[in-house]
Amino acid sequence: MRSMNRMLPTVLAAVLMLGVSLAGHGAGAAKDKNKDLEATPQAKAYAALRKALLAGDYEAYKKCLTSAGAKEIDRQTKEMNKTPKEIMGFLKELSPTDVKFTDLKVDGKKAVLSATGKMDGTPTKVAIDLEEEDGQWKVGKQHFSS
Repeated sequence: MRSMNRMLPTVLAAVLMLGVSLAGHGAGAAKDKNKDLEATPQAKAYAALRKALLAGDYEAYKKCLTSAGAKEIDRQTKEMNKTPKEIMGFLKELSPTDVKFTDLKVDGKKAVLSATGKMDGTPTKVAIDLEEEDGQWKVGKQHFSS
């Protein structure tokens, strides 16, 4: 028992070191998962949408949307009596920054890409619905929650 008491600090130190090591590994694993998800066709479709958004390219943005989404943005632009440039500015303001992918669920020609980001500095979770149309993944609706 006495030798066990002498070993306790060593055992505790080893456990703490293991905990620190595992915590560091978890952060690295999260970065690796984000990189793995970035390589998926679904994440690439979302990245193309973001690129068009940041460039303010309305037509390129619509090409990244599902056919239903492209029709809807045209309808709303007309209904709101706004120019495509105004709509792109509005969408850019509502778009999260610092997006990092956390999960992907694919079910045939539909998928949900999960991510985290920030909106006005507030941490936000993002769920991105995607659909495969004519062999290309397209972005549908995006759902935000803080």
